[in-house]
Amino acid sequence: MYIDKIIISNFKNIETAELTFSKKFNYITGNNGEGKTNLLDALYYLSLTKSYFPVTDKQLIFNGSEAMSINGTYQFDDDLREVIAIGIKGSGEKVLKRNGKSLSTLSSYIGVIPIVMVSPWDTSLISESGETRRKYLNYILSQTDRDYFRHLISYNHLLAQRNKLLKDESINDDLIETISMQLENHATYIYNCRESLCRELSVPVKRYYEAISSGKEKIDLLYTSDLQRSTMEQLLIDSYQRDRILKYTSVGVQRDDIDFLMNGQSIKKFGSQGQQKSFLTALKLAQFSLLRQKNGFSPILLLDDLFDRLDTERINSLLHLVSSDEFGQIFITDSNKLRINQIADSIGSSFKSFTVVNGSFITERDEER
Repeated sequence: MYIDKIIISNFKNIETAELTFSKKFNYITGNNGEGKTNLLDALYYLSLTKSYFPVTDKQLIFNGSEAMSINGTYQFDDDLREVIAIGIKGSGEKVLKRNGKSLSTLSSYIGVIPIVMVSPWDTSLISESGETRRKYLNYILSQTDRDYFRHLISYNHLLAQRNKLLKDESINDDLIETISMQLENHATYIYNCRESLCRELSVPVKRYYEAISSGKEKIDLLYTSDLQRSTMEQLLIDSYQRDRILKYTSVGVQRDDIDFLMNGQSIKKFGSQGQQKSFLTALKLAQFSLLRQKNGFSPILLLDDLFDRLDTERINSLLHLVSSDEFGQIFITDSNKLRINQIADSIGSSFKSFTVVNGSFITERDEER
């Protein structure tokens, strides 16, 4: 599966663009702030109906414009073509069409076009709170398990209700007990999915990190949850008096986290910037591998600012990895045009290269091999 063509109108700093891509490598070069990452974010938005970055939909609309739109044509190996169009009106309303037909719910579309992005922004997975890592798990599971998304929404709704009741001066114990019983089913499902996902990611993330780092360090990821020590029902019973004092629910899957380890120690505290980026890249490639296994075809891979904070040895190892048959269509951004041309020639696969200046794209090279 690959995207053959994209048409962009008023997305971030891209006022208008119509581009066709290579089904293997696509290189985008340009100075910082010109629009390299914005093109990748447009591809990401088209797949997942949201930006990769923490911005509102209205902030994605080109300055002074009333609306924005992205249209993509995807080609599958079985000759199936999918035409996806997504837009945001000035009112903030989001519109999504698939092969010309409007979709009433965006969630029903998520996962149709799998995509994985590796970005400097990923450092937040290491540096920020557990909420960032929970969102990452939610993002993967929402693409691969539609029931998970439903359980997650229901759990968060019930949790908000319970927290609101705990803040009341006169607490309704019976109503809290009823809500607590309902939380049990959703929490168990969420916990089982997250635990299984982390277990599935653990093997490939170690394999990819070893390949990128040439086996210099040993890494691991460990999922932690309150539900590892008891059922949600029992946790809520045991914490009830404390929750009444705190006025919020102090146990549950809303506290889940992942520990990222290098040689048995926190990679946040003891990993260099290069080691942290290598780990995050390995994590995303493990995610890629999992999505490929579940979908039966390779997701689109977006590698933004790939060479930042990686030494030459790790860059070469990574490029050797992604040039294998396991990977399909790949987009790589870099500010160094000479380096990109050297890489394109050394890999030897089919590619297109583009230069972007102030949101406008020029096709530099188009070589099918």
